Amino acid sequence: MEALGSYPILKSFLAGSFSGTFSTILFQPLDLVKTRLQSRVNASVESPRNGMLGTVANIIQKENVFGLWKGMTPSITRVIPGVGLYFSSLHWLKHAFDLEEPLTALQAISLGITARSMSGALLIPITVVKTRFESGVYKYNGISEALWMIYKQEGVRGLSSGLVPTLLRDAPYSGLYLMFYTQLKSVAASTGATSDSPVPVHFGCGILAGILASVVTQPPDVVKTKMQLYPNEFNGICRATFLVYKKYGVLGYFKGIVPRMLRRTLMTTMAWTVYEQVTRQIGLK
Repeated sequence: MEALGSYPILKSFLAGSFSGTFSTILFQPLDLVKTRLQSRVNASVESPRNGMLGTVANIIQKENVFGLWKGMTPSITRVIPGVGLYFSSLHWLKHAFDLEEPLTALQAISLGITARSMSGALLIPITVVKTRFESGVYKYNGISEALWMIYKQEGVRGLSSGLVPTLLRDAPYSGLYLMFYTQLKSVAASTGATSDSPVPVHFGCGILAGILASVVTQPPDVVKTKMQLYPNEFNGICRATFLVYKKYGVLGYFKGIVPRMLRRTLMTTMAWTVYEQVTRQIGLK
């Protein structure tokens, strides 16, 4: 670690990549279930068979238990640089603007939105491939083939499909999460709750922050998934938003919210908990 002492951005990138990889492997099944729920075109949102547990049972029955980890390779391919870029961007932005802990609510939401927008825009092609792998609708033999086939058949537009709703989902989520998380930690610290066992308290703050941020950003997630899976039908954010409402009503905007909330909340909280512990161990401030 001494060799990294002069490279705090690199240390932040590596710590973020490690924490993101760990949490992604653990919670990949929830992301797969969420994608399957959202990918159905004519399924009723109220049928138990089309719910979370019914979807899990169907995947295990048809694809065995390891089918729940379909799309793991593109997920990891996206997460290693993606989460690393996010945390290193946060670290760089905080020091570039000379911001000190604890962050204000405005500082936290601005940092989260900016850092996530930077990493999300760079990695949108991998996000498209990941979504298609998980859906079960497309059959690719690998990431490189998927990227080539999408480019060949749909061009650059296909590789960047869903970029706007992805940023509308991820950037506000990261901003809201960081705002809720930092403010809840500050409240906990002011009450003395973190003096003896900070890790469980911070984990609890992360869970609550994740739930709040997930609910607000669920509709853009549904629109993003539809645009990436069915680009010919859902060929624009306004049209996609209208079609979701036309086909499913208001409930359509919240398809897959339970697995997404579980996965996103647990994954983000785990990533932050691991990241903070790793950075503390390597002396990163």
